[in-house]
Amino acid sequence: MEILFMIIFGLAIYIFARKMEKKPILPWKGNGVTSSHDHKSKKKNKPKKHEVELDEEPNLFRDFLSDVKEIDNHMLRYHNNKFVLYAEVNPVNYFLLSQEEQEAIDVSFERWLAQLNYNVQFYLQNRYVDLSVPIQQMRESMMDADNLHDNAIQYGRSLVEDLVKWQTITPRYETKRYLLFTHTVNSNDITAEDREELEQKIVEKAFAELYRRFNTAKSQLRKANMDVELLTNEGIGEVLYHTFNRRKAVKNRYQDFGVKEMLALYVTAEQDNARIELVKEGVDDEIAQENHEQPRKAEEAS
Repeated sequence: MEILFMIIFGLAIYIFARKMEKKPILPWKGNGVTSSHDHKSKKKNKPKKHEVELDEEPNLFRDFLSDVKEIDNHMLRYHNNKFVLYAEVNPVNYFLLSQEEQEAIDVSFERWLAQLNYNVQFYLQNRYVDLSVPIQQMRESMMDADNLHDNAIQYGRSLVEDLVKWQTITPRYETKRYLLFTHTVNSNDITAEDREELEQKIVEKAFAELYRRFNTAKSQLRKANMDVELLTNEGIGEVLYHTFNRRKAVKNRYQDFGVKEMLALYVTAEQDNARIELVKEGVDDEIAQENHEQPRKAEEAS
């Protein structure tokens, strides 16, 4: 009995040791069995398919707008001749109105929705409430006024300082409301003599259709006391800037870019080498064309 007990105890110790070492219990099966440790090490050594270099940063703005061709003629244009027109909506304070006025607004808005047989998107954007412009106007008015009492000037300065502190400590956000009208132009339905005329007709047809939809929304929503304003190229750029730079737009305001000449295509804006070479080639072609036309103009003048 003692010998049997010692054998069972020894086997238990052996099995426990093999389990702790993560090895097979039967030694002659070790060549065909792979432990979980070896399996994990193989997974670690396996190269990843989508590795990104450490010095390579993703360009979210360029990747997200890779199918966008340009912003021109107050429209956002895609490569497939899809055009988007942006319109900002100034809402009405609905809950301060009476029951009859609210019902009139509902009827006007529902009537406009019932007339739609095309795609219209509603886009809401939260923006930081920027008081720098009214604060600057208050300072300029206070400094230009000659008949203010010293107490009034002191009170104005303290008010401006309190507004600056309030804006810094407790940032506030407001909601901007936009209507997006989309239309795709089929170039096969347009006849033109050359490429330039085709491009012009495509843009004119798209703008005419989108502007008609904008005027319809403007006239219908005016009855609901809502003003609809068409966004220009700069307005569309500002919407996209606040979309991708929500936090950065608090300090780096979009309206300051034009003042600082940061919206220039060349000279001040950062460009890649390929675009710089294209600009150089374009400049050389224009110089060569001017040099070619100067003798002809001289002969015509003589």
